[in-house]
Amino acid sequence: MQKLANLVGGSLQPSLSAHELEVWEPAVGQVYASAPQSDAADVEAAVATAQTAFTTWRETPSSERARLLHRLADLIERDLEAFAAAESRDTGKPLSLARSLDIPRSIANLRFFAAAATQFASESHAMEDGAVNYTLRQPHGVVGCISPWNLPLYLFTWKIAPALAAGNCVVAKPSEVTPVTAAMLAERSIEAGFPAGVLNILHGGGAVGGAIVAHPQIRAISFTGGTTTGRHIALAAAPLFKKLTLELGGKNPSIVFADCDFEAAVTGVVRSAFANQGEICLCSSRVLVERSLYPRFREAFVERVRALRVGDPLEPDTDQGALVSAAHYGKVMGAVATARKEGGKILCGGEPAQVHAARCAKGWFLQPTVIEGLAASCETNQEEIFGPVATLLPFEDEAEALAIANGTAFGLATSLWSRDVQRCHRMAAQLESGLVWINTWLLRDLRTPMGGTKHSGLGREGGFEAMKFFTEPKNVCLKY
Repeated sequence: MQKLANLVGGSLQPSLSAHELEVWEPAVGQVYASAPQSDAADVEAAVATAQTAFTTWRETPSSERARLLHRLADLIERDLEAFAAAESRDTGKPLSLARSLDIPRSIANLRFFAAAATQFASESHAMEDGAVNYTLRQPHGVVGCISPWNLPLYLFTWKIAPALAAGNCVVAKPSEVTPVTAAMLAERSIEAGFPAGVLNILHGGGAVGGAIVAHPQIRAISFTGGTTTGRHIALAAAPLFKKLTLELGGKNPSIVFADCDFEAAVTGVVRSAFANQGEICLCSSRVLVERSLYPRFREAFVERVRALRVGDPLEPDTDQGALVSAAHYGKVMGAVATARKEGGKILCGGEPAQVHAARCAKGWFLQPTVIEGLAASCETNQEEIFGPVATLLPFEDEAEALAIANGTAFGLATSLWSRDVQRCHRMAAQLESGLVWINTWLLRDLRTPMGGTKHSGLGREGGFEAMKFFTEPKNVCLKY
């Protein structure tokens, strides 16, 4: 059985308590690895070594920080197949998806922020009475990065890379559900030559995450995960005046107008609802369709969803793999049961999926599910499900579409499908959403800000927004 380790002070080691947790393979429903069950003592040790390392790391030239990030990217690229296989095994997602999306994006994150390290600039302001103000942007010191289980290495590097590029030292926690590629990243960071203590990776459950948030010497926290956990983090961090970014849940709509490019819309919305088993915070779980197009769209959409192949993640023609854990599988099945109780009509799916591969007999597979006939205000259309479940809702006009789309506590992402460019721009300005895609979905430019509104989060990551978050601005006024 594979045995993972923490990275503290430049070396791989067990938790100080020597306690461990089990790591399950979703596609087969069995334990295949163990990880350290860290606690506050491990956080204290990691912070201490990070503080020591910071005195040197903050003075390290940006070109050297960039070189090390590029070197880490090189090593992941060298071992891309091993990382993709580990990500697929750990999460249950198709190997083809991990190979084409998760690991390449992780590499891109490291390379992008390596470049940002050398290009990040600040402002100066000349005054008419003979003075100039300039702004220093200085690293905080030790920062905490906590990432979720759905895109493990993708989102882990999204946080770690800008923090290191800006000159901080990092104490990072991956999800205890999917820790393997984080452990592999720790090994490659040693091989890349990062100074001891600059990057520290601790495995474990909520106790270690809570200790990272509560530690007085950790100056900033970047968290991606559920809204409930984000609320607890905000409550704990507020009295300590920590900087905070929270990228949380969503109940994202796709809005399809009758004048859309029909084929592109059907293809795009199927992808937006069911990619990665629907386990992406940006997935569209509510599909709003103009009433005049609704019958045609429903027929085509359901036909495409029925054709999605649920299977062994290792098979190249698998479209949808296993849900990440038994607990999450139960949660999603519970949400389908709630939809039935609320009067929803199951157009397809809604049952456990039978996977032919013998090794997957005990895996957590669910048929992709489409539901109609539910009010926009019902629980199914208000609460995040985070699985392969989408609802169809007809609307009459632009005003009703906006009312339904904005009518939840969340505000993360929306996709609009229409040939009317003026309408799309008009709606984009009125949608309560941190991201709006027009005639596409999940097309990301790493230079742009990422984050949500309302209960979908606080603050922004991405591009120079991330570099700004991981630095503290200081004004210097020089009279001459």
